[in-house]
Amino acid sequence: MKNIKKETKEDYNIEKTPIKRLEPDYQTGLTNQQVNERKICGWANFNVDPPAQTVQEIIHENVFTYFNLIFAILAVLLCLVGSFRDLTFLPIIIINTLIGIIQEIRAKETLDKLNMLNAPHANVVRNGEMIHIDSENLVIDDIVIFKSGDQICADSIVVNGQVKANESLLTGESDEIEKKTGDSLMSGSFVVAGECYARLTSVGADSYISKLTLEAKSMQKGEPSEMIRSLDRLVKFVGVALIPIGIILFVQSFFLNHETFSESVTSMVAAVIGMIPEGLYLLASMALAVSSMRLAKKKVLLHDMRSIETLARVNVLCVDKTGTITENTMQVKKLVPTRKYDSTKMPELSHLVGDFVTAISNDNSTMDALKKYFTKTTGKKALGITPFTSATKYSGVTFEEKSYVLGAPEFVLREDFSLFEKDIRSYAQKGYRVLVFGEYNHTLTGEALTEPVLPLGYILLANPIRKEAPETFAYFAKQGVDVKVISGDNPLTVSEVAKDAGILNADKYIDSTTLKTEEDITNAIIKYTVFGRVTPAQKRQFVQALKAQGKTVAMTGDGVNDVLALKDADCSIAMASGSDAAAQASQLVLLDSNFSCMPSVVMEGRRVVNNIQRSASLFLVKNIFSFLMSLLSAVLMITYPLEPSQISLISMFTIGIPGFFLAFQPNKDIIKGHFITNVILKALPAGITDLIAVAALVICGPLFHIPSSDISTAATLLLAVVGFMILYSICRPLNHFRAAVFILSILGLIACSIFLPKLFALTGMSIPCIILFIIFSLATQPVLYLLTKITKKSRELYKKIKIKKAA
Repeated sequence: MKNIKKETKEDYNIEKTPIKRLEPDYQTGLTNQQVNERKICGWANFNVDPPAQTVQEIIHENVFTYFNLIFAILAVLLCLVGSFRDLTFLPIIIINTLIGIIQEIRAKETLDKLNMLNAPHANVVRNGEMIHIDSENLVIDDIVIFKSGDQICADSIVVNGQVKANESLLTGESDEIEKKTGDSLMSGSFVVAGECYARLTSVGADSYISKLTLEAKSMQKGEPSEMIRSLDRLVKFVGVALIPIGIILFVQSFFLNHETFSESVTSMVAAVIGMIPEGLYLLASMALAVSSMRLAKKKVLLHDMRSIETLARVNVLCVDKTGTITENTMQVKKLVPTRKYDSTKMPELSHLVGDFVTAISNDNSTMDALKKYFTKTTGKKALGITPFTSATKYSGVTFEEKSYVLGAPEFVLREDFSLFEKDIRSYAQKGYRVLVFGEYNHTLTGEALTEPVLPLGYILLANPIRKEAPETFAYFAKQGVDVKVISGDNPLTVSEVAKDAGILNADKYIDSTTLKTEEDITNAIIKYTVFGRVTPAQKRQFVQALKAQGKTVAMTGDGVNDVLALKDADCSIAMASGSDAAAQASQLVLLDSNFSCMPSVVMEGRRVVNNIQRSASLFLVKNIFSFLMSLLSAVLMITYPLEPSQISLISMFTIGIPGFFLAFQPNKDIIKGHFITNVILKALPAGITDLIAVAALVICGPLFHIPSSDISTAATLLLAVVGFMILYSICRPLNHFRAAVFILSILGLIACSIFLPKLFALTGMSIPCIILFIIFSLATQPVLYLLTKITKKSRELYKKIKIKKAA
């Protein structure tokens, strides 16, 4: 057997041109001239590019955002007036952008290491001899030899021999399908038994697996999570609002208050920057990036960081049977003696089976499971072996005294099958694959059995339930997440497996071949838990039907047949042991294909979202105050009272630093409500309190002839007082960590005020200014309490009105 060097696309980098198709003899194959002609015309089996973004696309998507555009314009304005010290917001923007780029590139590099088509080599017949070549060197009409354990590298048709193929990655059905002369083999499926010669009918991008891969690539990228979407909307709203506000403040300052151009631009930018939650974006990105690293240690790859939040909000989880609930391997569950077995006169039944499987070669997953289970023997020596074939559906071993056979009940028992049918059917209905082991008192010829077999036992096999599956599904049930089992297997079998895994309502199952219309699917997805005989198209319809009902849907999958459904799900989860197309289409990839880590992923999502949501109110207090103060300044024709450096001081110690540390606290609470609504309603009372206190100070200051610099310092300290009030409420209930964050934040602000007053534009205050500061500081607590109560009551009233309208 010869080895041929690998060629690449660059060797034959041209478009496909028509070519005369051939049906060569399977023993001769194509000639070298015919192979070269096909390569020149573009009919080689080159793999399609995986459905992933390029590095350039990732960078472009993260750099050219609306969020970055706003700050780019502000930075240019500050540069024009030479106010370079006020560009302190740029590092935050740069870091935020880099985090997104680095995370997505890391995910791409990991995914690129996964191979969709794990068939790098093939045995092909050319010029009358078999040669070993790389699968990309194959051409259309090549005669390829497939045997047990091989993956089909291109669509083909069997021209000689018989095999059993497992097409679960493509169709979702784990059954071993017999393929004989004239039958088609789909690329991506596996040969589990037998050997055949097959002629390639579709190669490269024309193959079944490649077409699905290309379709996955052409689909739109999923929508961002609710939290990120809310932040995007907030920034866009502020981005639109700040344009007229910024123009008004500049005109007022430059033309009406007669300040210099530089001062006018600087004060306008200070007001505008205070309105934008740039720190909140950075906090969200850093928190998600840290979560990505935490999950990576648990062998969970995040293709998209934002999927952490989506999974934390999921209320329906769609799973497949094989690979998720069960292992991919076959396992013997039980050996059941038949009524014909006489334990008093015959050797131990399990030992007889042990003798049998010891003699047979390990050429498929079934025999591998039998060898692992039946390890004890009687020591009998085999005289002859009859290997399993798809035609006879049994294997046999001849010993000195007698022969034994093992195989499919219908083929082993033949005319006597009806006598044992009731028992066999009962086991099959429980989800078992049944093999009959029996005694054969005639010569085994390798042909179909002609004489009666004495059945001694039923060997029951099944895909074993994953050890962690019951605990995992119990967790989701406790969290109120509905589980839908969507499989290509027999619905009764899937139902029994789901019951063993502890899935609620697993007894409610349906055969999906009975669902003909969209209305049927919509009604069934509500009523049933288990769906059997599901087609790839139906999987996608199920996801769409659930989303149409307002559900947040997570979908797990490992096969090419799952790609379209994964793309449509709110959160998609792939097993790395499956196809690369599924891994590329998913937001999360379980690198060790261990579904038991899902609860920890959900808890990580809840921790991140709940903590960001809690800390976000700190950021929005500043934004709400700056927005309202800008409007008030425009209406009252007064100068914005704060400077950029003072806003930075408040942001650092009442928002940024404590918010960052609080975002990494444990939090397993179920996410409730909408992110932006929860955050704004919590921040609104504090923002209005800030406005009232600072506005009162600004209005009263001139009455007592207080300099503007004193008012600016007092306003800064007032914002600090309210900021620490809201920080204290967020830190409750206090523990050692939260108490330390709160106390150190206060000490940090005090230290900066004492040792770095010039850096943050802080000055000494006159006696009248100190008195006003104390009065307004004392007033902030009851004002904040009252506004918080009003906000809470208003929300409760709104909910009641909404419920009444819905009723």
